Amino acid sequence: MLSGIWRMLAVWAVSTLTMLVLAGALPDFRLQAESGESATRIAVTAAFGAGAFGLLSSLVWPLLVRALLLVPALVLGLLVFFLNGSLLLLALRLTPSGQGAAAPETAVVVAAVMSAVASATGGALAVRDDDAYRRRLYRLADRRRRHAAGRPGPAGPGTVFLQLDGVGHDVLESATRNGLMPTVAEWLGLAPPASAGAVRPRPTHRLTPWRTDWSSQTGASQLGILHGTNHDVPAFRWYEKDTREVMVCNRPSSAAELQRRAVDRTGDGGLLTVDGASRGNLFSGGAEQLALVLSIAARRGRRNRSRAGYFAYFSDPANAVRTAMSFVADVLREIGQSGRARFTEQRPRVKRGGLYPFIRAFATVVERDVVVAAVIGDMLAGRAAIYADLVAYDEVAHHSGPHSGDAAKILQRLDRSLALIAQVAEHAPRAYRIVLLSDHGQSPGETFLARYGLTLGDLVRAGCGLPVPRRAQRTHSGAEARAAVRAALRIPVEEGVEEHRPTRRSEPITLASGNLGLVSFPDVSHRMSREEIDARHPALLSTLANHPGIGFVLVRSEEHGGVVLGAHGAEIPIDELSDEHPGPLADFGPGAADAVRRTHGFPHTADIMVNSWYEPTDGEVLAFEEQIGSHGGLGGCQSRPFLMSPLVLSEPVQEGADLVGAEHVHRVLRRWLREADGPQVPLAGQERPEGARGTARPATRRPAPASQQNPADA
Repeated sequence: MLSGIWRMLAVWAVSTLTMLVLAGALPDFRLQAESGESATRIAVTAAFGAGAFGLLSSLVWPLLVRALLLVPALVLGLLVFFLNGSLLLLALRLTPSGQGAAAPETAVVVAAVMSAVASATGGALAVRDDDAYRRRLYRLADRRRRHAAGRPGPAGPGTVFLQLDGVGHDVLESATRNGLMPTVAEWLGLAPPASAGAVRPRPTHRLTPWRTDWSSQTGASQLGILHGTNHDVPAFRWYEKDTREVMVCNRPSSAAELQRRAVDRTGDGGLLTVDGASRGNLFSGGAEQLALVLSIAARRGRRNRSRAGYFAYFSDPANAVRTAMSFVADVLREIGQSGRARFTEQRPRVKRGGLYPFIRAFATVVERDVVVAAVIGDMLAGRAAIYADLVAYDEVAHHSGPHSGDAAKILQRLDRSLALIAQVAEHAPRAYRIVLLSDHGQSPGETFLARYGLTLGDLVRAGCGLPVPRRAQRTHSGAEARAAVRAALRIPVEEGVEEHRPTRRSEPITLASGNLGLVSFPDVSHRMSREEIDARHPALLSTLANHPGIGFVLVRSEEHGGVVLGAHGAEIPIDELSDEHPGPLADFGPGAADAVRRTHGFPHTADIMVNSWYEPTDGEVLAFEEQIGSHGGLGGCQSRPFLMSPLVLSEPVQEGADLVGAEHVHRVLRRWLREADGPQVPLAGQERPEGARGTARPATRRPAPASQQNPADA
């Protein structure tokens, strides 16, 4: 208690000194009358102003943030500075002398500096004080702990599932070897000894790769992991003929519908149904405690607890200012990095202007800070199962590349967040097992447009005999597509094709999900067959299958049920495909045939499914979107995420077996929850899941490898 009082006095003194320095440095900020006053009077005014500002920040700020919960998060981050400046102006009005004054724009600067200095001072004083550090963490989680009042104490260890979005198995291995992620390296026993002659730390975790479904993206993977099924999720976005709507996994209405379908199919709420928390995810997993969960973001009213997750974090003015300043810094960092990429003519490269710097900063700063603080609160509240998604790497890797220096810096920051969460586990009311996993990886490569000068949509239109943009007409690829149409229609090369153009009713809808493309004909209510497509557009399928930027094409066949088409007339019924006889899927590795066959059986699979070319030597694909790090289809590291689990848990699969599909990962995770005596997720049966080897040993608490730090600095 006394240490807390002394710390408050020290922060007050530093804030007073900061105010005096700023008053001397800024012409529009003063603490005395224009005629001048004594140094003592100025110091008293500064001390009173600093105290009033701190008190107002503690009392008024939470109310302001609560009132602004309906404001979009990005706008709220920008309002932080102006709200803080208003509190400072009010504090100056309350000084006994009444002589303090500041211009509005100056008040914003002074308030931001004072909040940052006060936060840094308090954090520095608390570094070596475990009790003070614990109180600091509990203050961040105070709101959640009050909701847990009256609940019996937790029994058994809890489990924290931390999803590093888009971090592939290869990227994680490289990052641990190169020292980018020392916390993860220590957990795996790969960290260098602390001193010469010392032995390496013993590993506490194991690393297991797993293989995604054909749709290697967060929507399909996370739905399967959290809800046990990703049936009928053929891509990140797809057209549904029965509803005439385009489903997009990161659209709130689509996410809510996908979650509803999954619950109806499985019959249970999800992985987190009992005492669970879902943070920063697309889906809730059945959790009651939600923050930044997209599937409930479309709701309104008091029950919308997704956006309320911001309140738990931004109710602390120091957190708000720190995050806002980091947000601005990351915007400037992205502008500098993209400018350097243009100046050095980096290849491959995509446009990174417009709103992208702000979108990136939200993912790498705001979302990270809020989610990490929410996880800390859940651990201190003793929740049994927590699942959180950190999306920073995935966002940056899309535009900078999965192996770029920009992405490497994000991995370093994520590792610091992991270190902090591990450290907080030492202050939690129960032991925690931390499981790391990813939902997919990313494959590098230039875009389809950059390589061939036309989009997949342009190529489809050309194959249908529809007009394409002039830029596409002038490309070699566009000329080849037009020649294929003329040949299929038996039209002389010198003749135009306009008079044979199909009617507008047959214009296709072409959608892209990374290097996976989907083509649908909205005027036909059922999934068209290969025979129907050939009758309507004789050149389309051959144009797609023979294009050098396309690896294979999947269509329904009236004769064979489904066929995979490849270059040079390759045509293999899907029932005949296997790892031993892969046909056009040979370059895409083991499991490709099963993944394609499974997707073929989905009700909403597109009329034509197109997977881009893949180069096994370089691991490169061609994204149909403007991304140089992409995922969504087959090919390379995008289909090879990781699962990193504590050794006290049973092995994910038996030795020699593969962990395949998000639904399989779900079964492993809920088995681990049962081993930890956590939430009893309903099971269809009581069969023993793959890889189970008896009851796990009791959880142990291992000190985190990182030094103590303020949670919002993660």
